This record gives sequence, C-alpha cells and structure tokens, in this order.
Amino acid sequence: MAKILIVEDDRVIAREMKKYIESWGHQAASVQDFKEVIAEFVAFAPQLVLMDISLPFYSGYYWCEKIRAVSKVPIIFVSSASDNMNIIMAVNMGGDDFVAKPFDFQVLMAKIQAILRRTYDFSDNSSLLEHRGLIFNQSDLTVRYEGKKAELTKNESRILQHLMEKKGKVVSRDSLMMSLWETDSFVDDNTLSVNVNRLRKKLEQLGVEQFIVTKKGIGYLIE
Repeated sequence: MAKILIVEDDRVIAREMKKYIESWGHQAASVQDFKEVIAEFVAFAPQLVLMDISLPFYSGYYWCEKIRAVSKVPIIFVSSASDNMNIIMAVNMGGDDFVAKPFDFQVLMAKIQAILRRTYDFSDNSSLLEHRGLIFNQSDLTVRYEGKKAELTKNESRILQHLMEKKGKVVSRDSLMMSLWETDSFVDDNTLSVNVNRLRKKLEQLGVEQFIVTKKGIGYLIE
C-alpha cells in the first residue's frame, strides 16, 4: 500500500480520485490549504504526488519545484493544460509523468502502479519534519528555509528533532539530555546550553528568528 497526495483544487475530481485510489488499497489524501502544500506534503509523507498545474495562489510547477528541493518522491502531473509546451515544462520542472484531463481512471492507475513499482523502495521523504516553513531532513541532518540550507551536527539534529516532534509543548532540559545521551548522569547543564545556542545561531543565519523559545528553569519550546 502506498500513500498518495492529491494536489487538485477541483473538489469533485479530487474526491473521485481519492475514492478510486483507495479502492486499490492505497491511502490517499487531498491538499486542503493551497498556500501550505509543502506543510501538508511533509505531514502526510506520501510515496507519490498527483499534481494539477492550475491551482490557487501558486501553480503546480511552483509546488513541484518546492517538493523537488527536499524530496525525490515521484510526481505525476494531471492537467487539462496538455499541450506540448506544458508537458515539456512539467518534465523539466521535475515531473515523472503527465496525464491529460479528462482521463480514464484505469489509465491513471496504471501509470501510478508503474511508477510505484520502479520506486517502491523510496522512503527518504518520511524523514522530513516541517514547521513555520523550516524543513528538517533527518536522513542527511540538514535544515532548509526559503532556499537556504545548513548542516547540523548529530547533537543539534537530535535536539531539533525532539523539539519539532513535540512542537507546542515545553520540553524539559532533562528530557533533551536523555534523548541526546540516553542518560543524564554524566551530562552537565552547560553542554546542552552550548548545543542549543549553536543550533539557534544556524537557524538565525537561515533567517529563522525566535524558533526555539527558552522557558527559564524548565526547558525549551517550539511554538
């Protein structure tokens, strides 16, 4: 079973696509907020994306480029704009295939199945965490924000992962030290502070301000 994200603003078409995909045993979800396609992509962690070209706010080309900046997940464009120029553009922007509207669901599924067979072992997109536009890739220990990228140390990555997985909640210093070194018996408070401050500086250099909030005497929080 694969997870398939549908980026289609026609709710009727999106609903029928979801229904048909699920009838084949796959899991499907439709984007709800077309200003936050990347956030929904990261949250759902699909194995394949079905992308329309004409969308509210930004085109499918725009979102394809944004997805390609963080993931190699297969993307099939599904659009009525099926002239040669758009097909060439879709491929050049990182699309893996193109299906013209109106389409036959059996043809669409055949293309989906073919791409999944070729890329069934792809899983790096599931290692992404996103918040406030910042994307953390746990597989290569990098953070990206508005086209900029920074590499993190192993400890910085563990801190960021722990905080992002519990965003909205205060994480105690003891909990962070346990996640870093599995025991807090041989770790002093200053070592954690140094790692958090280094992480903050790297995020600020990317343009992300006030991402990690200190709760004095308790721990840290990502709001």
